[in-house]
Amino acid sequence: MTQAAPSPRFSSAFAEAVHAGLSKRPQKELPSMYLYDEVGSALFEVITALPEYGVTRAEERVLKAHATDIVAALPGNVKVAELGSGSGRKTRRILEALCKKQPTAYYPIEISRTALQLCRRELGDIERISIVGYERDYLAGLSEVSARRNEGERLLVLFLGSTIGNFARLAATKFLQSIRSMLEPGDALLLGTDLIKPLPVLMAAYDDPIGVTAAFNLNLLARINRELQGDFPLDAFEHVARFNPDARSIEMHLRAKRPLTARVRDAGLHVDFREGETIWTESSHKYAAEEVAPIAIDAGFECTHQWRDDEWHFAESLLVAR
Repeated sequence: MTQAAPSPRFSSAFAEAVHAGLSKRPQKELPSMYLYDEVGSALFEVITALPEYGVTRAEERVLKAHATDIVAALPGNVKVAELGSGSGRKTRRILEALCKKQPTAYYPIEISRTALQLCRRELGDIERISIVGYERDYLAGLSEVSARRNEGERLLVLFLGSTIGNFARLAATKFLQSIRSMLEPGDALLLGTDLIKPLPVLMAAYDDPIGVTAAFNLNLLARINRELQGDFPLDAFEHVARFNPDARSIEMHLRAKRPLTARVRDAGLHVDFREGETIWTESSHKYAAEEVAPIAIDAGFECTHQWRDDEWHFAESLLVAR
């Protein structure tokens, strides 16, 4: 998730990522982080309200039921950093429970400015909270927050939802190791993981019948057109969701409905598509609840607590830095 500075050849990291991803063979791909511009963030908020997409409601149930227990398991004098806060709605229960115990500094870290604005509006009414947003990628933002802690402060990192599922399993462990490298022993990570469930339930969650997820996915091409002087014909692509049984993941793709050539001027790119060829835009890996503890150990944490939602099959795990 960490981005290097764009090379002098490109005007932005987005342009560089588009050039690299659409030049890949045999599978073109685009990083899922770029799904979340202003339009994409708004569409994702709609997705979380769809009856087919149960992740957000499951997490809200867990946090509502167990926020007090989660806070009780933390050391005193905690500051909170959240990787990918979104609107902040799901975080409210944790922050309210913490603020009853102590004044709390909260640092949402987002690449989407719109999401940070939504987060401030959503959570700004909590008593005894201070909110400082960081418009950064995850690790750059966390590095800044960690470097600015005061002596004796503990850091609680929130990585909620199912965002860890966007990483392949080995990459997920490496990402957690990167988080651990910025923490001190005794700091904690609250990690959300979406658990494996029946295939029809999974497929409906990523290919809803009214097409909101399709619009969310197609907006990535629209963003390229808007920001990078692209000329993708949006009506020539369709959203596709697939299940990869080996990886236990749902993959989202954009599939060309006809042969075409698209130009992205700011990425210095002309790209050809065959009919049926896809751009891989996102993966969402699903876990068994018992997988979390050994992954935590490999990353330098100990899984001390885990809370589950049995209605949707979702787990929230507290990992303490060793």
